[in-house]
Amino acid sequence: MIITVTLNPALDLTYTVAALIPHGTHRVTAVHERPGGKGINVAGVLHALGEPVLTTGLLGGNTGSRVEALLTTEGIPAAFVPIAGETRRTVAVADGEDATGFWEPGPEISAAEWAAFLDRFGRLVGEGDVVALSGSLPPGVPIEGYAELVRLAASAGARTVLDTSGEALRYGWAAGPDLAKPNAAELAEVFPDGVPAPGPGAVVVSHGPAGLVACTASGTWRAEPPEQLTGNPTGAGDACVAALARGLRDGTPWPALLTDVVALSAAAVAAPAAGVIDLPTYRRLLPAHVVGNVAR
Repeated sequence: MIITVTLNPALDLTYTVAALIPHGTHRVTAVHERPGGKGINVAGVLHALGEPVLTTGLLGGNTGSRVEALLTTEGIPAAFVPIAGETRRTVAVADGEDATGFWEPGPEISAAEWAAFLDRFGRLVGEGDVVALSGSLPPGVPIEGYAELVRLAASAGARTVLDTSGEALRYGWAAGPDLAKPNAAELAEVFPDGVPAPGPGAVVVSHGPAGLVACTASGTWRAEPPEQLTGNPTGAGDACVAALARGLRDGTPWPALLTDVVALSAAAVAAPAAGVIDLPTYRRLLPAHVVGNVAR
């Protein structure tokens, strides 16, 4: 089973408009409401693929209750720790070509709430083969929070995928997750002079529509999408993590894994909201040869 962790979840609202015009009034043609936050999005993609998954994290207030209810409706198994603060909301405005996001800050997490989550995580992690640790840390969670979860997972025999940014990435990196998935800007911001060692066992760096580069023990691989898709890219990175977590669990060889990663990420762009994939697009792109040269 794959466990996904979302410490700063959200109620995701996606508005579809004909065109996004700054300072203008927009008529919304479609509204999508989903349980959100990067780890929940990863769980949504895995669930759509029929993979056994459990999602956990911190939820509070009326918004948190709504997120939990939506997870139940979608049939995604969840084991969240309750908090006193109100779970945030995020709004993405998609215009058919791209999307513009508005992310609320997360609630303050108390030391007791963080301790309760560590206790819950310690009891859950033994059930997982792979743990995906995704997204920002809400206020109050120690900056080394992901590093602590990486070490707890390793002690339980579970492998880890880390997808975060800023200081959370720096500290999590030092804990040695099995795989890290920053985008190019996130990596350069934290390590402008080059990445330090030791670090993750493998690193997959996203370059948006240009594809990704995977630095692994067996070589450096570049993968590019077979075609450029327009739509809503807000969930593409989370679909990438879902594919990586599944491949890590199954021991999929890197070239085949990267083909799956690129196809699934593209299928997320073709879907209306983050955490959702367009399965016909995924099936159509999966046979395409997208893995480039191996850099020695």
